[in-house]
Amino acid sequence: MRFRAKIVDLACLNHFSRIINTIAKLAKTCILRLTVCKLYFILSDKVANGGASMWCELSQGNFFDEFQMEGVAAEHNEIYLELVPENLSRALKTSQSAKAVKIKLTNKHCPCLRVAVELPSLSSSSRIVTHDIPVGVIPRRMWSDFREPSVPDFDVSIYLPVLKTMKSVVERMKNLSNFIVIEANLSGEMNLKIETDLVSVTTHFKDLGNPPWASEDGCQSSAQGRDLESMTEACIDIKKLQQLLAGQQVNPTKALCNIVHKRIVHFILLHEEVSLQYFIPAIA
Repeated sequence: MRFRAKIVDLACLNHFSRIINTIAKLAKTCILRLTVCKLYFILSDKVANGGASMWCELSQGNFFDEFQMEGVAAEHNEIYLELVPENLSRALKTSQSAKAVKIKLTNKHCPCLRVAVELPSLSSSSRIVTHDIPVGVIPRRMWSDFREPSVPDFDVSIYLPVLKTMKSVVERMKNLSNFIVIEANLSGEMNLKIETDLVSVTTHFKDLGNPPWASEDGCQSSAQGRDLESMTEACIDIKKLQQLLAGQQVNPTKALCNIVHKRIVHFILLHEEVSLQYFIPAIA
């Protein structure tokens, strides 16, 4: 089992660093799945236990100048590692002005991801700062626990408003309640609501638009013949929503939200070569 990779392009490096920062805000620990073409960051808190889950996927060719890996076996050419993304984020913080960053799977005293950051120096010799990040190797029998979460048969799919605006609304609401209701319909309207014994606050967004699949019978048969104005809602933990919005350092080109009535809210953030899915279960 071997893995080594190198990033030389500074823009790619900074972009990769921002993605890792975002993931670190969403997950204390996560699974890094390495394949020949892609990297995946996976958080699979059991949704049944009220945990959020995350699936972030990036094409290695868009970030790495060199990328070599050998999985656990020829027919299972993948590696699954458990790591603390905050540690990786910290290691990459020193790379803002780096000439190159190398990442390698090593096993001296325990399995580690070694991040070697080559910094420019005034003399001819370069300075290299090395970080060893402990990782756990996930055995093959457990890989099935980290499959891509299936997208539920949602009732409403809607584009999100500007994330900065949504973030400031949610941050204000967070001081009033631990829970927030997200409701949306097939006419491009979405409301964020808080209701407590003392206060009731609603923020309305309109003309957001619904993704084209919202009306196709392929993905979403439940929308057929439905009243376009009627609201589908889910009450979720406001902290989890705030984490998602606060962690966004990658400005997505598309952000949308699928709601299964009173069951789950599924966010999809797309940015050129990265897709991030985040599932927050509803609170009964």
